[in-house]
Amino acid sequence: MQEVYSPSVRRRRLSAQLRRYREAKGMTTGQVAKELGWQQTKVSRIETGSKKSVTTTDLDALLDFYGEKDPRLRSELQECARQAKQRGWWWRYQHVLSGALPDFEAEASRIRTYECQVVPGLLQTADYAEAIFRANRVRTDDEVRARVTARLKRQEILNRVDPPRYWVILDEAAIRRIVGSPETMLVQLRHLTHMAARHNIDIQVLPFEEGAHTATTGSFVIMDFPDSRDASLAYMDTPTSSLYLEEDHDLAEFESMFGGAQGAALSPDKSLKFIRTIIDSLEK
Repeated sequence: MQEVYSPSVRRRRLSAQLRRYREAKGMTTGQVAKELGWQQTKVSRIETGSKKSVTTTDLDALLDFYGEKDPRLRSELQECARQAKQRGWWWRYQHVLSGALPDFEAEASRIRTYECQVVPGLLQTADYAEAIFRANRVRTDDEVRARVTARLKRQEILNRVDPPRYWVILDEAAIRRIVGSPETMLVQLRHLTHMAARHNIDIQVLPFEEGAHTATTGSFVIMDFPDSRDASLAYMDTPTSSLYLEEDHDLAEFESMFGGAQGAALSPDKSLKFIRTIIDSLEK
C-alpha cells in the first residue's frame, strides 16, 4: 500500500512562510518559477508541501529571490527543511513560529479547544485582550496595542463565508474570573452569548461542581484540516515555547481529554443560560 504523505508541522510552516514571501511580492508561482528557471509545478509543490523535501540550494535560491537577508531566520528555515520528516516536537524558533498558530487556524476546518483560565483568544473582546496582555507588567503600551491588534486580526477567520467549526469548552473559572474590570468582563460575557448564536460556534461551560475531569492537565487546542493528507494537530502553549503534536497516540490522548471534558460540560443551551446568570450578577 502506498504511503499517503502528510506534511509535518515543520514542513507546513516552511510552506506557509514561502507562500507569504511570494504573495508579498505580488507574484504567482508561475512567475517565480520563470524567474528562477524552474517548472511551475516545482514552486507549487514546495508551497503546498506535496514535495516532501526542499534542498538547501533550492531554499537558498527562493530566499535570495524573495530578498530575505536575516541570517538567523534563514538558518531556522533551513532547519525546518532539514527536519521536515520528523513529527511530534518541541519547537523554540520564535522568529519562524511566532505566527504559526494563526496560520494553522486559518487553514483548519474544525477547531476544538478547552480553556481552563481565560476566554480563548478567538473570542476575546479588545478590552479583555488588553487586560490579559497588561497582566505582564513589562510590556510597553505599543507592544500591548500591537498584540491586541494581532489578536483581533486573528479572529477574522470566524467571519469568513465558510468559517471553521469552532467548539469551545470553558471551565467555569474562565467566565467567573474578573479580567480588567467588572465592566470589561460584562462586555466580554455578552460577546460570548452573541458568538454562541452563530451556526459554526458551540460554547460549553464545564462547571466547578463536576470536580475532576479528563482535561485537568490544562488548556489545549485540536485543529482538523479539510485535506485528508494533513494530519490533525494538537497545540499547547507555554510562556517560552509552543508544543505542536501530530502523532496518532498523542492526538488520541487529546481527543480523549476533549471528549471527557465535553461529557462533563453543560449542553450549549444550558451553558448559555449559565453565562447569562453571571451576566445578571454583574449587572446588579
